[in-house]
Amino acid sequence: MKKLMTALPALLAALTLAPAPALAGSTEGHLQVKVLGTGVLPDGKIVKVSKDPLGLTVGANTTANDNYVPTLAIEYFVTPNISAETICCFTQHHVSGTGALAPATHIVDHVLVLPATLTLKYHLPLEGGIKPYIGAGPSMFLYFGEKPGSSITPLGVTKVKFANDVGFALQAGVDIPVGDKGLGISLDAKKYFMDTTAHFYAGNAEVLTTKHSLDPWVVSAGLAYRF
Repeated sequence: MKKLMTALPALLAALTLAPAPALAGSTEGHLQVKVLGTGVLPDGKIVKVSKDPLGLTVGANTTANDNYVPTLAIEYFVTPNISAETICCFTQHHVSGTGALAPATHIVDHVLVLPATLTLKYHLPLEGGIKPYIGAGPSMFLYFGEKPGSSITPLGVTKVKFANDVGFALQAGVDIPVGDKGLGISLDAKKYFMDTTAHFYAGNAEVLTTKHSLDPWVVSAGLAYRF
């Protein structure tokens, strides 16, 4: 799956440049672009500890905050009812403690996540052009700008790094046409199955390593244009 995600930019370029018989807006066009408002609702709990010499995670857990961002989806219809779709967005989160770590409200203050995702979708045509769909495909979460929070820097933590990892996404939604010129309304929900490993450092020494279940729901609504 990592090879597939590495090839994603080339695939998107090929899809974008592919010849399409419908150049103007059309409900039967090969390309569809969606501009969406999206809620990213992760978990963030600790599922494994592989290094914790000070026993910091005993009776403790963590959670990641929700975030709401604009997103862009690009979709190519291979057949009238089968398509491939990818999304583009950055979402920003912080990590806080729960349980014995509840007072630690700023464990990781800032992390940007790029959820590179490619899903294959099947659309069920209904009366009036309404098309509910289901989809599934691989995803890779890429992490940028991680910073240790004010709750752990007094303990000597100087750096935190999240490991990029590959997971899987399930998808369901519906496209509702508005007229016959390719405009529409889109509602979409994805459930990701994704873990990451957090590495905490004091100088060059790794002092804590924890694996976290992210498994976010990603729910979106917005406008679509097919051509």
